[in-house]
Formats: sequence, C-alpha cells, structure tokens
Amino acid sequence: MNTDYTDQNMSLRSLYAEHIASMCARFDEVLEMSGAAHAVIFSGALHYAFLDDHSYPFRPNPHFLAWAPLEKLPLSYIAYTPGERPLLVYHQPRDYWHSVPGEPSGFWPALFDIRIVHTLADTARHLPGARDKCILLGEISDSSMAFGIERINPPTALNFLHLARGRKTEYELACMRLASERAVAGHRAAETAFGNGASEFAIHQAYCKAVSQTDNELPYGNIIALNEHSAILHYTQLDRTAPSAVRSFLIDAGAQVFGYASDITRTYDNGDNEFRALIQRMDAMQQDIVSRVRTGLDYRELHLETHRLLAELLVDAELATGDAETLLATGVTSAFFPHGLGHLLGLQVHDVAGHMQDVSGTIIDPPSGHPHLRLTRVLEENMVVTIEPGLYFIDMLLENLRGSPAEAHVNWQTVAAFRPFGGIRIEDDVRVLADGTENLTRNAFAL
Repeated sequence: MNTDYTDQNMSLRSLYAEHIASMCARFDEVLEMSGAAHAVIFSGALHYAFLDDHSYPFRPNPHFLAWAPLEKLPLSYIAYTPGERPLLVYHQPRDYWHSVPGEPSGFWPALFDIRIVHTLADTARHLPGARDKCILLGEISDSSMAFGIERINPPTALNFLHLARGRKTEYELACMRLASERAVAGHRAAETAFGNGASEFAIHQAYCKAVSQTDNELPYGNIIALNEHSAILHYTQLDRTAPSAVRSFLIDAGAQVFGYASDITRTYDNGDNEFRALIQRMDAMQQDIVSRVRTGLDYRELHLETHRLLAELLVDAELATGDAETLLATGVTSAFFPHGLGHLLGLQVHDVAGHMQDVSGTIIDPPSGHPHLRLTRVLEENMVVTIEPGLYFIDMLLENLRGSPAEAHVNWQTVAAFRPFGGIRIEDDVRVLADGTENLTRNAFAL
C-alpha cells in the first residue's frame, strides 16, 4: 500500500480547501453562539502508564483532526479567529530520544498560518492575547496547557460541533473511501491467511502488513476470531496457535486515512455447507437492510426492522419457530443478536452524537429492550453509518432463555449444531444519500 497517498494528494487538495471553508463557517457559528472571539483547539498530550515513563499510544483530539490531518502531533494548537487564516502552532520538540514531527508538507499546509515551536512555553505568544474571549476545545489534564483560557469545552459549542460532524464534507468522504480501500486490502490478505490455516495472530499480522499500519495506527483493535471465538463480540485475544479443526472465521477490522476510519466485518466458512448457507442468508439480509437506508429514516425503526428480518431468517434456518413479533417480544432475536445495528462513523469509529437530537443536548433513547443501539437519530444526507447485523450462538444469552416463554421457540438441536462456529457478522460502511446509499465497503471490494 502507498502509505503517503501521494497520488491522491492532488485530488484531495481542492476538496480540503472546501472542507476548511466549511470548518471556518462552522466555527463562525460556534463562536457567535458562545459569545467568543477565538476558538483554540488542542491536539492533546501523551498519557503515561501509572508509575512508568512509557506513554500510551497517542490519540489526537478529533476536533483537531477535523481541521488538520495530523495524527501524531501532540502539544499543538489550532487557533481560529473569524475572517483570518487558521493558525497552527506546530510543536516540534528538540529531542534525540524520540522521533519528532517533520516539516509540514502535503496538500494541507498552504491553508494555515504555521508557527513552529520547540517548547510548550513558546506556544503562549502565538495564541490570541485576549484569553477571556477564547474558548478551548480539547482534553486539558494540566491547567498550564490551557494558557489562561477558562472556558474549556463549553457544552453548547461541543453539542453544535458534534451534531455537525455527523454530515461529512466531500473531503471527509474521500478520506473514508480511501480508508475503505485500504481496509479491504487487509481483509483480502486475512481471508487468504485463513484459507492457508493460519492462527488468529498470524492472520492479524497479514492484515497489518497489507494495510501498512501497526496496531497503534489502526482505528481500533482488530477482531480476528476463529470458531467459537466469533461468539465473543469484541474478541481481541489473538491465539498464537491455530485450532486443530478450523470451522469459521470472523474478522472485524478497519483502517485509517488522514484520521478517518473504516469499519468492516466479514465472516467465512471453512467448507461446511450448512454454515455457508447461513452466512449467505445473513449477507442477503444485510444487503436488504442497506437498501432501506435513506435520508429521513429513523435509525431506531431500521434496527427494529432488522430484528423482524432476523426472526424470519431464524425460522427459515430452523433455528426458531413462531412469528416475528413473538420472537421479538420473548427476547429470542435479542439472544441471537444482542448489539445494535450500527453507529455513526468518521474521525472516531463510534462517532459522537449518535443519540443527540439537537444542540441543546437532548438525548434520543434507544428502543425499549435494545439498550446497546449506538445510533438513534433520523438519518441525514452525507452521514456515514455502519450496517452490521449479527447472528451469534452465545451460551450465556441462550441459556437465559431457558425457563422463559422463549425456550419453546428455540430449536435447541439446530443451535447445538451451530455452536462450534461461534457466529456471523457482516458490516458495511454506508453513506446516506437523499434517496439511497453509497456503499463504501462493497464498492471497495468491487475494486
């Protein structure tokens, strides 16, 4: 993979200029709402392990990343004043123990007034002088990093920015397409490694090599699950030895490009026709759900409709008996599908404001009985959401059905036959259009 994306830089340049114009307009509104004259955005600081001098991997403030594609630049600040070019205080320490950020380069620096500093103390003279007229966005664990700014993360400003981040600019969409393409290269390599009998750890290594990203550069810890491990929703153990009998493989893995994430899941069989047929049923159901996505759709309703479709699938696959509403009401579908249908995606894998109704911070609760749904909003054009229905054989949840009205609706013999395969999840990243979708994931696989 081309880790610098040099060829794409030219096409991103004009989109990025439009994106920065959108960011300026967005922050003009934020400052007016906040009664402030300047916005200061902190990239973040390193966090150190308890009683140790080793830091955790750096994760930048997403509000900083929304301005500049700088994923490895701690202790830096962006200052925005309406009508002026955004100012970037670029922290470049003098350090021979660690690598330091290089000179600013690429498609983005021309849009900033860049001031390179070598110590945090040098930063103060570059920030707006009227600190009482500033708001500061970012994680401030040490008051000295606020440089006297007292209004830190005002809720009104954060609510507005979080809502706005739901709708992606063309630059952001371009980055997310590239992130999808990058992740798909990893998924193809992982599928090949699985076919060659590799262990979970070796499959993970093949994935990282194909996407040319380390564990710390990935948007989240890869889920690489063989056999029963597929029934653990966030399985990240990565066994070093392959099981003696390999039956199934579930991979949930993404990639990042300029801070924007992809999030893709696929499930594979290892020659068992019954499990392969179940995967195919789930894939058809997932594509049916994607086809229903459009602007103005209440995502909560899509989640509940997914449970109805899953109920029909369970009956068709002879895993359960009864009508859809009964299987929902008795908790059968939730035992097989205990998580939400999906979430917003962008600078964060589980992007912010999934439950937020408006700038006042009003929360839209998930439907009763579905507490894990991460997105409850009405879909808007240019949101990017995941669609990830699952079907799992989780002992704890299935055993909870025993002794309840649900027990009689489960075909326990068929469930027992599928238990060794763990489960199935199929996940695509989908851009919402006025009347339909752009499926970033399927398009990347088609390439």
